[in-house]
Amino acid sequence: MRVEVMIDRNKKLPEGAIPALEAELVKRLMNNYPDCKLNIRRAGTDGLNVLGADKSDKKSIEEILQETWESADEWFY
Repeated sequence: MRVEVMIDRNKKLPEGAIPALEAELVKRLMNNYPDCKLNIRRAGTDGLNVLGADKSDKKSIEEILQETWESADEWFY
C-alpha cells in the first residue's frame, strides 16, 4: 500500500514539521499496515492518496492522519 499526503505549500509550518509528521505517521501506520509506504510533500492543495487499499482502509488511514495532525502538541514539541 502507498500513502501520499499533500500539504498546501501556502500553509505556514514550523521548521521541522514535515519530517516530524512523517516520523509520527510512519509509527502509527506501521501498527496496522506494516507494508505501507508513506510520502509527504508540499503541493497546491491539501490532499490524501491511498493506493493499493480498499475503501475501509482508506477511511482508517484518514482517521489516523486526522488524529496525528490534531495531536501535534504531543509529538512535535
